[in-house]
Amino acid sequence: MQLGLSFSDSDVSSFTPLVVLELADDTKAEAITWLLNRIRDKQQNGGAELLVNQLLFPAQDDQKSNPNVFVVGSTLQRLLNGAEDVGLFKEFQDGTMRGFTYANRESFKDFNGDGEGFLSDAECQYIIKHGLDTLRAKNEQHVPGYPKLKLYPGKSVVRRLQSKGVLIQYFPLHNKEDLKRLSFSWYKKFKLSFQPLDDIRHYFGEGLALYFGFLEYFTFALVPMALIGIPYYLFDWEDYDKYVLFAVFNLVWSTVFLEVWKRCSATLAYGWGTLSRKKAFEEPRAGFHGALGFNPVTGREEPVYPSSKRQLRIYLVSVPFVLLCLYLSFYVMMVYFDMEFWAINTYHENPNIATSILLFVPSIIYAVVIEIMNLLYRCAAEFLTDWGEPEILLFNFVNCFASLFYIAFVMQNMVLLRQSLATLLITSQILNQVMEAFLPYWLQRRRNKKVHKRMRRLMGDKELPLLGQVQLETEMNTYLGTFDDYLEQFLLFGYVSLFSCVYPLAAVLVVLNNITEVYSDAFKMCHVFKRPFSEPAANIGVWQLAFETMSIIAVVTNCALIGLSPQVKAYFPESDTQLILIVVAIEHVLLAFKFILAFVIPDVPKHIQVKLAKLDFDSLEALKKRVSTHLHMCTYLLHENRKCDSLSGSTSVQIVI
Repeated sequence: MQLGLSFSDSDVSSFTPLVVLELADDTKAEAITWLLNRIRDKQQNGGAELLVNQLLFPAQDDQKSNPNVFVVGSTLQRLLNGAEDVGLFKEFQDGTMRGFTYANRESFKDFNGDGEGFLSDAECQYIIKHGLDTLRAKNEQHVPGYPKLKLYPGKSVVRRLQSKGVLIQYFPLHNKEDLKRLSFSWYKKFKLSFQPLDDIRHYFGEGLALYFGFLEYFTFALVPMALIGIPYYLFDWEDYDKYVLFAVFNLVWSTVFLEVWKRCSATLAYGWGTLSRKKAFEEPRAGFHGALGFNPVTGREEPVYPSSKRQLRIYLVSVPFVLLCLYLSFYVMMVYFDMEFWAINTYHENPNIATSILLFVPSIIYAVVIEIMNLLYRCAAEFLTDWGEPEILLFNFVNCFASLFYIAFVMQNMVLLRQSLATLLITSQILNQVMEAFLPYWLQRRRNKKVHKRMRRLMGDKELPLLGQVQLETEMNTYLGTFDDYLEQFLLFGYVSLFSCVYPLAAVLVVLNNITEVYSDAFKMCHVFKRPFSEPAANIGVWQLAFETMSIIAVVTNCALIGLSPQVKAYFPESDTQLILIVVAIEHVLLAFKFILAFVIPDVPKHIQVKLAKLDFDSLEALKKRVSTHLHMCTYLLHENRKCDSLSGSTSVQIVI
């Protein structure tokens, strides 16, 4: 649990700092005192019961340092109690994963002595975040010192302060020694091997580890597709009827790939203790607010939000906004086609090297515009709706694939489809690498140099590891979660599966992209972004459904593309109806085969099912034992009460006599 950090000689704290909390430099003293008291106060009084101290930076000549930077830590006892509160699962002595309870702490594997080192850094920081997030207003009318900053019952104090700019940020500190070891085993040596997922989970938490596990699995699963696609690309380019076997293999592969991933995900989640966590018992998200009510499952007091208001918000804000953006997307697409036709006509009028290069320019420009529109839509959706991930997913899908569907099924131009698909795929990969890796790395290097120069000028030869580290990390970019990373893989999966019979080389390009993606994502997580809080996860969530939906759409598009090819149409020169019926029949057979495969392959491996069943059985037996003990105790007390009543009755008779 040690972070390898130390305070200055004028020690302001005796605890290990785990989280940094930064308030605005002009925050009122009353608000600071109130917030710190709430953080330090006992849990039964509505506080977080955490340790917090101010971190003072030396005065600077050229710029004013923020005096309102605090480090937050916790006692070991509070962390262990917090592990039970958040429902952490840890390995039991018999090898099963069970919900941790402080009363049974000695029965858990790796719990030695007072429990030092039992919880990982990521778990400790997650427990502290949970304590801060569950600070909710009850009796306060407003934040002290800010009469206009109203507080309402059930409102998250931390979220309220963040939304009004009083709380700038709070984030977990990096562990220098652990980070160095993780970096060396993860990305500093180029090697064809599996990633250290357990180490990633230990440092960053289960949510991020599952993403890197999926990225690795997806990349390895694409290798057979890439190996088969290369000879198809080289030898049978124009014979679309010969792509039937390749398309069928693609569709079967996508189903098996997703079903086997469920099993891999379940294995990882069970070993990390998140597979058995029940969503119904989790706290509402920190930003969720509303009138206080009671959770019917847990009986806890929690804020509730009326479903009528939620539906009103969707139909009056989300839906019109999505429709407007889709209209703009289609408009840009039509402009792209105008540019494409102009480039083609220019080439036909004067074919040369310059005009042949010009043929690719519209697709490249369109790919850049798509990335810009995706980024702008993401920002606008978060600003307007604050929780627009389904809308973002829909818009990105339409924005990236609408032109390809139009070319394939309206224009029916396979040569242009192949060219556009290749250009969009390659351009988007290059842009993603620049925007996600090279640009953040360059900006972070500039920030690092400035911070190191500033600290050397202030402190000279005197070293202050904590001050320097906090100063550096407060200026690092914030990691916004795995949504964008999964979205990128989702779109790449679409490029591979939707039009496989037109461009079989797509799998090769995605494999090459993902190999670099592993290293660039690993580097940016370790050195470009602030360390994110751990996010417990049992699977990849809604992305599993998104990928499965994409694979179903792929069945329809590939069957339709094969049916539209001139070579296949030649077999049915007199009857288009017969061709359509055969294509639809094949499509239904493939869909049925997909669903049969999904049904036959269990989502959870047998040995994990046995362990989960054993855990349920043990829980039931323990409950029976507690009920039996309770009944015996009640019977004993009833018997004793009857004896007392009998004795008192006889005594009263004697007294009467």
